[in-house]
Amino acid sequence: MLKDILSISGYGGLFQFISQGRSGIIVESLEDQKRMNANANAKISALEDISIFTDIEDKPLKDVFKAIFDKEDGGVAINHKASANELKKYFEEVLPDYDRDRVYVSDIKKVINWYNILHKFEMLNFDAEEVEETIEEGKEVKEEKPKAEKKEDKATE
Repeated sequence: MLKDILSISGYGGLFQFISQGRSGIIVESLEDQKRMNANANAKISALEDISIFTDIEDKPLKDVFKAIFDKEDGGVAINHKASANELKKYFEEVLPDYDRDRVYVSDIKKVINWYNILHKFEMLNFDAEEVEETIEEGKEVKEEKPKAEKKEDKATE
């Protein structure tokens, strides 16, 4: 779900990876479908690689999105432009053990804004992820699946 969705420092909104270019990557804005070249030295983060600090361990962003999705019964979250106190209170309800010293209001705003953008474009499909995780149970799935899957020891199944 989040592998090809990118955040680019200096640009608002989210982008979808399209292809590799000569001097960077070609991305398309989710909001206006305009394509652009993201320079190779721009700070680009895949949402799949982002996690939120908690008191125990870092929580992957997809798990935070799932918690918001569950809290809102599949609806939109509060506006990311709400007051700092409202945002903190909302985030406490979604992720009670988030690290209040290392997760800033600006981070909460981004997470909520990203959730609402993904919700708007119906890109929050948690059921498909759960099926994929069940199928791939016990295997660590990265961007590329290994080509020689037959070599794995399946004697324990």
